[in-house]
Amino acid sequence: MAVVHRTYARALFDAAKERDRLDAVRADLAEFVEAAGAVPELRNLLRNPELDPRARSAALGDILEGAEELVRNFLRLLVEKGRATELDEIAAEFERMVAREQGRIEVDLTTAVELSDAEAKTIVAQIEKAAGLVLQVGSMRVDASVRGRLERLRHELSTARS
Repeated sequence: MAVVHRTYARALFDAAKERDRLDAVRADLAEFVEAAGAVPELRNLLRNPELDPRARSAALGDILEGAEELVRNFLRLLVEKGRATELDEIAAEFERMVAREQGRIEVDLTTAVELSDAEAKTIVAQIEKAAGLVLQVGSMRVDASVRGRLERLRHELSTARS
């Protein structure tokens, strides 16, 4: 990862965190990156060096109307600084920063056959024993973190008094 990618990602991350907008910025940025990958005209708008940067910025303003203000400003800045072609890398670094902040890690499990719910739960139970964590598998969520355990204990204590 280039230093410039981290620098831009860190600036967006810090601004979003300061304004308590990490989730909204993350969602809007991811949506825009996905759209830029799927829509050739949008990708061309970002990457074509022959387009006037001010015209690109104005077009982005129209496209991003209603999006998170930090994302709008950030994307305009990338265009103005000639860094729009590096959006994917910057967004990936931003996503890593958010995941780190939220204590999330991505885990891929590959099996030779599709797992039943019981088999998936067995694997999750084994992982729970190994470390405190919150694991999301599809729609199933298992909270084996210290915080989750304390929340369950507090809930048990508060309902036991009744």
